[in-house]
Amino acid sequence: MQTLEIQRVHKSFGSLKVLENINLTIEKGKFAAIVGPSGCGKSTLLRMVAGLETPDEGTVQADGKVIKQPSPERMMIFQEHALYPWLTVGENVEMGLELAGVSKEERRKRAQEVLKTVGLDGFYNYYPSQLSGGMRQRVSIARALVMDPDVLLLDEPYGALDAMTRLTMQNELLKLWEGSGKTMLLITHDIDEALYLADQIFVMSARPGKVVQTIDLDLPRPRSRHSQRFGELRQEIMQLLGLEE
Repeated sequence: MQTLEIQRVHKSFGSLKVLENINLTIEKGKFAAIVGPSGCGKSTLLRMVAGLETPDEGTVQADGKVIKQPSPERMMIFQEHALYPWLTVGENVEMGLELAGVSKEERRKRAQEVLKTVGLDGFYNYYPSQLSGGMRQRVSIARALVMDPDVLLLDEPYGALDAMTRLTMQNELLKLWEGSGKTMLLITHDIDEALYLADQIFVMSARPGKVVQTIDLDLPRPRSRHSQRFGELRQEIMQLLGLEE
């Protein structure tokens, strides 16, 4: 597992300053979330952790090593599932293993194991077009899990799903995390989602994004969205985001 550390990070795209002096640490095995307004640089920050972007200043590290490029130790899951429609579910899940030179027999075995883990046992030979939105996102998660990463990076993974499917997927994600010990970093606009899932929430300001508050959650698990403390924390975050007076 990996501890993630972001130190004094700044990032601009041309004259547009996106991130300013970001400092945060996520201990290995923890579930962290970042919430903030649209355009504040949340996804850019996540892409830095994935090794897909580099900071203009500062460092992004995993276990003390500067992240310079993508690694199978850190896998990213996007809002859009980005499955290849001409490949079966199994072939989509196996793609990373195939690129890594894993044998066909081993690829199939590992793909079937993770498909069972995400509730898609028996769907190996289906195509993405035959699946619901929630099922396609499960395939996307399976594609990341099959690489057995230390860190899962989730960029609004359930933003395109309906409310009921979203709640179901949140519970499934919790079960995956609790059984794996992996480090999770979630980007979300949904305050309740962050409160329900995370150990730690980083609240970001509008662009240029800064971390204005780090909240270490004292909510016991399993969590109730209707508890008094849950409501108090929701209101605190809404005030930090300027959504309530």
